[in-house]
Amino acid sequence: MGSSQKRAIQNYRARLSERGLARFEVLGRDTDRDLIRSLARRLAEDGADAARLRAAVSQTIAGEPPRKGGILAALRRSPLVGTDLDLNRPREEGRKVEI
Repeated sequence: MGSSQKRAIQNYRARLSERGLARFEVLGRDTDRDLIRSLARRLAEDGADAARLRAAVSQTIAGEPPRKGGILAALRRSPLVGTDLDLNRPREEGRKVEI
């Protein structure tokens, strides 16, 4: 490999590390190639979707039960938080039915 190619690879990897990314090699089944690539691509985006995916994969690999409070956390993220909703309804006895 020529020195210009080595320099180009060095520059490319430096740009990756500036973005917080690293290049690495993994071994796996050939049938999982697309899955691993799509997983790596989604994790590299580093958004909310990547955080959820990272947590799910980590939890699955660790074999730990889900953390408590997941439903409460989801409700707190709801767009309805802070709105004044009246969820009370009048109590009615119902109608009389002859049997």
